[in-house]
Amino acid sequence: MWKEEDNKLKRSFQFDDFVEAFAFMTRVAFAAEKMDHHPNWSNVYNKVEIVLFTHDANDSITEKDRKLSKEIDKIYKN
Repeated sequence: MWKEEDNKLKRSFQFDDFVEAFAFMTRVAFAAEKMDHHPNWSNVYNKVEIVLFTHDANDSITEKDRKLSKEIDKIYKN
């Protein structure tokens, strides 16, 4: 579930192993590039932390972030 915190959308994802986490990040990277909107994220083994906000909007949440979060949710479910 995405949380709004400090004018950012945040969510943690957990996978069975590093390969699954990395595959997820690769799919998200392609979706983000297509939308020309890129996440701030980190990965440690099987966990991926994603933070979404828009630099051009004074580092706050915009419709771009909401759209990307929905795309990320779709990727996670598949």
